[in-house]
Amino acid sequence: MENWILGIHILVSFYMFGLIWFVQVVHYPLFRKVGQADWLEYEKAHTHFTSFVTAPIMIIELGTAALLWWWSDPNLPQWWLLTNFILVVALWLSTFMIQVPLHNQLLKAHAEKAIQQLVHSNWIRTVIWTVKAVVWSYLLFIK
Repeated sequence: MENWILGIHILVSFYMFGLIWFVQVVHYPLFRKVGQADWLEYEKAHTHFTSFVTAPIMIIELGTAALLWWWSDPNLPQWWLLTNFILVVALWLSTFMIQVPLHNQLLKAHAEKAIQQLVHSNWIRTVIWTVKAVVWSYLLFIK
C-alpha cells in the first residue's frame, strides 16, 4: 500500500476531529443565539459554506479508508483498518440520516427542538472522530 494514502487519510481524519469538536462545543450551541428574524438567512449560509469545508474532506476520508482496508498494510492491524472503514461509514450514515434532515428542518424555520437534537445527535460524530484520532495516534506515535 502506498504511504501517501495513509498520510492523506490521517490528515483528513485529524482535520475532521478538530473541526467536529469546534462544531460540537462552539458552533452548534451558538445556533440558539441567532434570532428568529435572521435565522433562515443564517442557516442557508451556514449549510452552504459548511459543505465547502466538510464534503470534500469526508469524501476523501471515505475513499482513503476504503483503500486502506482493501490494500491492508501489513504494518497496521487488519481489525483496525476494517473498524476504521466501518466508523467512516457510520459517520456518513449519521450525517445523512440524522444531521442533514435536521438541517433541512432548520432551513424552513428556527426550531429549538431541532437545534437541541442537532447538538445531541452530533455527539455520535464527535465520539467517532475522537475514537479514530485516539487509535490512529496510538498506532502511529505510541506503539
